[in-house]
Amino acid sequence: MADMPTDFWAGWIAVITVVSLAGLGWLIFSIYFSAESADEHGDGPVWDETLREGSNPAPLWWFWMILALLVISVVYLMLYPGLGSYSGALRWSQGGRFDANVAAYETEFGGIRELVAGAQLETLRGNPALMKSAQSIFARQCAVCHGYEAEGQANLFPNLMDAHWQWGGEPGQVEQSIRAGRTGIMVGWSAVLGDAGVEQMTQYVKTLAAQPDTAPPLQYTQFCSACHGPDGAGNPVLGAPSLVSGVYLYGGSDAAIKHTIALGRTGEMPGFENRLDDTQIKLLVALLTGNGTE
Repeated sequence: MADMPTDFWAGWIAVITVVSLAGLGWLIFSIYFSAESADEHGDGPVWDETLREGSNPAPLWWFWMILALLVISVVYLMLYPGLGSYSGALRWSQGGRFDANVAAYETEFGGIRELVAGAQLETLRGNPALMKSAQSIFARQCAVCHGYEAEGQANLFPNLMDAHWQWGGEPGQVEQSIRAGRTGIMVGWSAVLGDAGVEQMTQYVKTLAAQPDTAPPLQYTQFCSACHGPDGAGNPVLGAPSLVSGVYLYGGSDAAIKHTIALGRTGEMPGFENRLDDTQIKLLVALLTGNGTE
């Protein structure tokens, strides 16, 4: 409240607040202490022969409760912002509280953050305390999709603990995936290939994992090699996975592969740049690239 845009609005809010408190005080006084309220036999209508309107005042404990709340409100407005641009005797503000917390955080963790920023990934991996912090970050931000062991789940979210990365497993590529996110699109080919063509591609893709040197059919060369490469090795720049690794994000059964080829797939990895700071992202990169992927 102390940072009002203009003095006019600050004064307007102060007037409204003071008038409201004064009006409430007058209302309470008029109910409990005015001459009319003291008259137990007013001129109001009588109901059911014995009930006279206005003859019974509100319970006295209501008065003491409301009076206590008024006193607390006045004391609060004296100590804290709330009365226009008046900042209160304690000079408290949310912005000041935030700045104090940031300063305390930097005092306590600034040295560690500088250490992480300048350290090599190998050094970070060799520090159990830092890797425990990285595990905690992963559990809070990533485990809901990739699982707490980072081994993927539901045939929708990839395993992050192996050496197979759709968008590349180099530290820079992993960092880019975390920061900006990824969107993978595999178009469906049923309209182009037909049922027979989809079946042929399904069997060829399954064959590649066991026999990478198998000669591709013409349809693969025409429609698939542009993304997955002539040899099926994939293209991390495009997010086109390798077809020779035997790793299938959406499942390696005939039905799953056929579904992928016929109808396509769409997957999205959200970006965490606005949710995690540089230190947290670097710790995650060190954690996730520590399995022979560099």
